Amino acid sequence: MADVATTRRPILVEPTVTAPRTIPRLRRRRDGFAAAWFVLPILVVFVVLYLIPLGQSLYYSFTDYNGYSPDVKLVGFDNYVRIFRDSSMLSALGFTLAYAILTTLLVTVFAIPLALALNRRFVGRAFVRSVFFFPAVPSVAVLGLVWTFILSPLGSGVINSVLGAIGVAPIPWLADETLAQISVILVAVWAQTGWHAMLYLAYLQSIPSDIFEASKLDGASPWQEFRSLTLPLLTPAITVSQLLLLTGGLKVFDLPFTLTHGGPGFATRTLTQSIIENGIAQSDIGKASALSVLFLLAVGAVIALQLVLSRRIEERYS
Repeated sequence: MADVATTRRPILVEPTVTAPRTIPRLRRRRDGFAAAWFVLPILVVFVVLYLIPLGQSLYYSFTDYNGYSPDVKLVGFDNYVRIFRDSSMLSALGFTLAYAILTTLLVTVFAIPLALALNRRFVGRAFVRSVFFFPAVPSVAVLGLVWTFILSPLGSGVINSVLGAIGVAPIPWLADETLAQISVILVAVWAQTGWHAMLYLAYLQSIPSDIFEASKLDGASPWQEFRSLTLPLLTPAITVSQLLLLTGGLKVFDLPFTLTHGGPGFATRTLTQSIIENGIAQSDIGKASALSVLFLLAVGAVIALQLVLSRRIEERYS
């Protein structure tokens, strides 16, 4: 009887694993749909405000569209040829590249030592930090108007008034082409150095102090500490700062326009000013669109080169 009972033992059926597996799948799908709904508004904004205008600019760059005439004719690459034959366009391209590169280099050179100085403990440190950060608070256009009065080439200008008091003749700061270009770049460096110094200061304060204390115990000099520790650890901050400076410098418009109106002549004219003047003032949408396309390609190439160099520097010091 015992043997018969053992042979008739009920067969245990193992629970299927299909239900527990389907639940995570449904959750993943639900999370995916939720994420898609969150991304959808950003995608719509990107398409409406970026892709569609970019496609229109690319199309208009091959036409003679003037903004109001319904008759639009394809002209091929004539607008691009006109750009490279226009001396004012080439001058704007040269000054824009010089402005972006020089402001990036000079702000980096001045902002890092300033951040190191502001990172030390001294009386009134918070007030000094706010003073250096203040030029980033007002609008750049307002700063341009203020510096127009300071750098006025007339004897009534602030700097020329001081120079006149010591017997120096007025200097044409904004009337000479070279001096105007130098003035615009220096004012831009003055306005941006404090903000980028605060950026470097934030990165410096996130670095553990034990690293610098260990280097001092090892007998490292201040220069060795800066070259071997501080500068490599600031590489991510340098990448972010230079990317912001390059993109802002390539699309700059407000400071040179309010300071010199692009003059004297075309000495301080920028590509953004040329695009606006050709597209709005002269109703030459085709030429302005072609310049916008070239401007986009130039900005993309410069940023890509800067990112490649920054990654190589980070890999070297990592």
